[in-house]
Amino acid sequence: RALPFLEKEIIHVSASKGIEPSSLQTISQIVRSLMPRERKQSLCILSGPSFASEVARNMPTAVVIASRDQNAAETVQKIMATPFFRTYTSDDVIGVELGGALKNVVALAAGIVEGLGLGNNTRAALITRGLAEIIRLGNAMGAQPLTFAGLSGIGDLVLTCTSTQSRNYSVGKELGCGKKLKDILNGMQVVVEGVATAQAANALSARQGIDMPIVQEIYRVLFENKQPLQALQELMGRELKKEVRL
Repeated sequence: RALPFLEKEIIHVSASKGIEPSSLQTISQIVRSLMPRERKQSLCILSGPSFASEVARNMPTAVVIASRDQNAAETVQKIMATPFFRTYTSDDVIGVELGGALKNVVALAAGIVEGLGLGNNTRAALITRGLAEIIRLGNAMGAQPLTFAGLSGIGDLVLTCTSTQSRNYSVGKELGCGKKLKDILNGMQVVVEGVATAQAANALSARQGIDMPIVQEIYRVLFENKQPLQALQELMGRELKKEVRL
C-alpha cells in the first residue's frame, strides 16, 4: 500500500526476521516480489544482536546491514551509525536473513533446556549444534558460511539463547516446565517468531534434503505434542557422527 507514495530513489530497510511458512520465503524475497523492478536493488536488511530496549538506552550495540546494492548498504550504514550503535555491511542477504530467522528456533530449544532444569553444558551443546544446522541450510541455499560467524549468525544466536528478554527463549522455558504452547501464547500479546519459523524451517530442511535434527524435534514438540524431554533424549541418542560436515 505504501509503494505509490515512496520516491523512486528511496532506500528500503527491513528489520523484520522470519520465514513465511506458506511460501518458505524470507522477508526480502517477499518484499522484493512486491516492489517495482527499478527499486528491488535498494532493499536493505538490518539484523544482529539487538534488543530494542537496550538500543533505546544507548547501550553499545553492533548490527549488520545486508543488501545486493553495496552503495545502498553503505548509505544506511553511515546514516544509522552513532557512538553507541555500530553498523557493518554485508552482501550476503540470504545468509543474514537465515541467521536472524533460524536463531529463534534454537532459542526455543535453549529455553526448553532451562525449563527442564538442565545445565549450561546442555545449552552450550544446543547452541553449537543449532548453529551447525543453520550453516548447513544456509550453505544449501547459497549463503556464505562466514556470515554465520558474524553478528547476524552467532552474535544474534547467543543473545537470543541466553536472555530472558528473548520471547522465544521464554516460551521455550515454559514449554520445558510442562506448559502447553496454546496456553503460553494465549497469555502473550507479542509475536513469538520462532513458532512459525520452526514450521517453515522444518519444511525447508525437507525440501533441501538437509539434516536438521534440532529443528525437526522442536517442530514435533510445537506441532505434534511431543514431550520436550523425549525430544532431547532422542537428540542425544542419535547415531554418532563427525562434528564438522556441510
